[in-house]
Amino acid sequence: MNAAPVVLITGASRGIGRATALAFARAGWRVAIAARTQNPGERHAHALTGRDGAPLAGSLAETAQVIEEIGGEVLAVPMDLLDIASVDAALDAVLARFGRIDALVNNAIYQSASLNAAFLDIDDDEWQRVFTGYVRAPYRLTRRALELMLSQGTGVIVNVSSGAGESDPPIPAAKGGWGYAYGAGKGAFSRMAGVIATEHQGSGVRAYTVNPGVVATEALKATIGDNGELARRLGAADPALPAAVILMLAEDDTAGALQKRTVQVPDYQLDDAGRVVLA
Repeated sequence: MNAAPVVLITGASRGIGRATALAFARAGWRVAIAARTQNPGERHAHALTGRDGAPLAGSLAETAQVIEEIGGEVLAVPMDLLDIASVDAALDAVLARFGRIDALVNNAIYQSASLNAAFLDIDDDEWQRVFTGYVRAPYRLTRRALELMLSQGTGVIVNVSSGAGESDPPIPAAKGGWGYAYGAGKGAFSRMAGVIATEHQGSGVRAYTVNPGVVATEALKATIGDNGELARRLGAADPALPAAVILMLAEDDTAGALQKRTVQVPDYQLDDAGRVVLA
């Protein structure tokens, strides 16, 4: 029987989620990956597209293939944050396959072309989607995973948030900054891990909030552009860096001191051996 720990990583079709799935697989974890895009080229309502109108590159099938090629064990399950039933079904599938969950990485987010609309341009339908995608769905998934981890006496929850949830944009959304809907969604999401860490201190479960900083993902290129003003100001990191930090938090018991604060990925770097060290 395989005793390797099990991680569920949401939003693993591309970007930080994909890099994190590969990092955990290389470290010997059994990896469950979830996202809305199962196969290349799929189109979905409210999804971001490239500047040419094409779907963003990346899919669960492609992430799973790479994990299998490096010898990892992987389960790919569909999940749409705007569909709560699919969130439950994704976790049910993970438990049916592995029987447990040792780490949950909440990386998936709701994104749309109107998410970063100007303050006066946000409509009521967008607010409902933001609430579902940033609050209701992650809460539902995390609550169920937390209950299982508490029964196991061990587990790690890592919530990939954003500086947009804790600070003002340096430039307006129309010029490449972020809008109020995105910032409000991330602000609510950023409060989750600290509450869990406070209420369940000493339980064997650890919970973290991570700010990856500006990362060169497909979504960044589709929105502000990897050469846009914000990316130039702050510098766009490779997704491998936040992935390595997330893995470190999951595996290092001494990282518990980093709970109840936001772990800032730009404070770290990878050394020549690929280890996470303070920058």
